Amino acid sequence: MPRVITSADDPALAELCGRLAGVAEALDASGDWPAEQLRLCGEYGVYEWFVGRQWGGQAWSQQDVLRAYLAIASSCLTTAFVLTQREGACRRIESSNNTALQAKLLPRLVRGELFATVGISHLTTSRRHLARPVLSYSIGAAGGVKLSGFSPWVTGADHADVVVVGATGVNDDGTAKEEQILAAVPLTLAGVKPETPVRLVGLSASHTGRLAFDNVALPEQWLLGPPAPNVMAAGKGAGTGGLGTSALALGLAQAALRWLEDEAPVRAELLEPLEALRREAAKAEEDLLAAARGEPACSNDELRQRANSLVLRATQSALAAAKGAGYVVGHPAGRWCREALFFLVWSCPQPVLAANLCELAGILE
Repeated sequence: MPRVITSADDPALAELCGRLAGVAEALDASGDWPAEQLRLCGEYGVYEWFVGRQWGGQAWSQQDVLRAYLAIASSCLTTAFVLTQREGACRRIESSNNTALQAKLLPRLVRGELFATVGISHLTTSRRHLARPVLSYSIGAAGGVKLSGFSPWVTGADHADVVVVGATGVNDDGTAKEEQILAAVPLTLAGVKPETPVRLVGLSASHTGRLAFDNVALPEQWLLGPPAPNVMAAGKGAGTGGLGTSALALGLAQAALRWLEDEAPVRAELLEPLEALRREAAKAEEDLLAAARGEPACSNDELRQRANSLVLRATQSALAAAKGAGYVVGHPAGRWCREALFFLVWSCPQPVLAANLCELAGILE
């Protein structure tokens, strides 16, 4: 059995990352769910990082979690992304006021006996402005609710035991109320149906797709709290524009920069651009960890925009340096470029999108 990772400086983290990197290309090619990678994460104690000690976890600081994400994302972005969705579910459950549900789920999640994920992006993206919410709830029997509609982007729904979802209350005419709920929904309930995951430009192995709810009767015991406006603002979890997504982008940039570093000793033309990218990456990582410590040098949105810009330029630099070989399927530079596009669309707040578009258009502030 591997040694459990107990800190972001633990040599076992580098060992895990090496094993993940060794099969990242095959995972991308197959599009298969990363079951083996997630099993390895369980053996190395990764699932303990995100949960409090009372549930068997290690209660890592956000700074240490982000340092680990930087390392894992530079080895296998798909695995790192799936972990962020699992972490988001765990944190939402742990920060809820449903102590019985915490006791029921968190110890098993820490031990890797369950897989949980989140379906909450529709509460924070453009879909929240729709007159009729994509996923709604109505009051059901004995304090429970009924769920109808779908959550559009759920990672690993076809492999999940529990999905933390957000739903919006509706008026008699079907229009949205202010009240929302968060709930941990078991996939065994009648009417819960994961649809076939969509094929993505990158990260298809994350099996991200739609989760449908056909008048699902959800008992009160699965609610994370009472209905309230803007439930995403309460507690902790995977919010849009969060530091975790920026960490994944910077981790992927690290992978591309390492490849360039290996090439640079025999290719003098790479030295100057590589050095500039390295300085930018080091500063972005410094600011990321400062934000995690509560000492931000800039806003989360600004950091996300910088991470997006850097990962696009670093991965494309690797592709340009690899020349034609990098454009052949199976070369990591091509995969990294596809994966970098993910950050333009996933949980991308409007100010970040606007800044990215201005940069792409050559409009300088």
